[in-house]
Amino acid sequence: MAKVLVVEDEEALSELLKYNLVKEGFTVAVASEGDEALVAVEEDAPDIIILDWMLPNVSGVEICRQLRARQQTKDIPIIMLTARGEEEDRVRGLEIGADDYMTKPFSMSELVARMRAVLRRTSPTVAGDVATFADISLDRETCRVRRGNRDVHLGPTEFRLLDVLIQRPGRVFSREQLLDRVWGHDVYVEIRTVDVHVGRLRKALNRRGEADPIRTVRSAGYALDETYAGGAAAKAS
Repeated sequence: MAKVLVVEDEEALSELLKYNLVKEGFTVAVASEGDEALVAVEEDAPDIIILDWMLPNVSGVEICRQLRARQQTKDIPIIMLTARGEEEDRVRGLEIGADDYMTKPFSMSELVARMRAVLRRTSPTVAGDVATFADISLDRETCRVRRGNRDVHLGPTEFRLLDVLIQRPGRVFSREQLLDRVWGHDVYVEIRTVDVHVGRLRKALNRRGEADPIRTVRSAGYALDETYAGGAAAKAS
């Protein structure tokens, strides 16, 4: 479940993008200005950014330049959208670090195809149908989870929760970030609900004697424990 940040000041297009990308299975956040986009990326880095060239205050070109200059954001894939169709503009967009470039008006199906192509190159765990972490595998197409040689039966919320965690092993997700990615912006859910569902996920994943792959970071959130991955690999060999 890749998270997309759409940076577009034209409200109608922004809403259209969000609607269609959510239908395609993405989690979508929206920003209408450059400063807002930079703050959004700093607070919760997306897996891919759809970035309009022409924005108020800070241009899309400048946003792209700033993101590429920062160590923590330099590898986030960026697809630029623009009304500029001249070759020199396309070249400039790619030279400043954009991964791809689409001229308005564009086909939504083509945009989605290009997004998935970029994600396959840059973040195969996010884009692929099957994600793995140590002895745990998650198949997005069949909604099936396995640990070792056994099936793990998860409810839809626990499946989405594991999908978020497995995309970035080792990264600590705050409860607020998990609420955003698993339940979405438009749904009100108590913050402690995250703890309840993490508990259910743990119970389903862990049989007696098995190491717990989920790490609780006090006052911070949850992560898949990278030390568990090493231990599981050692056992397998």
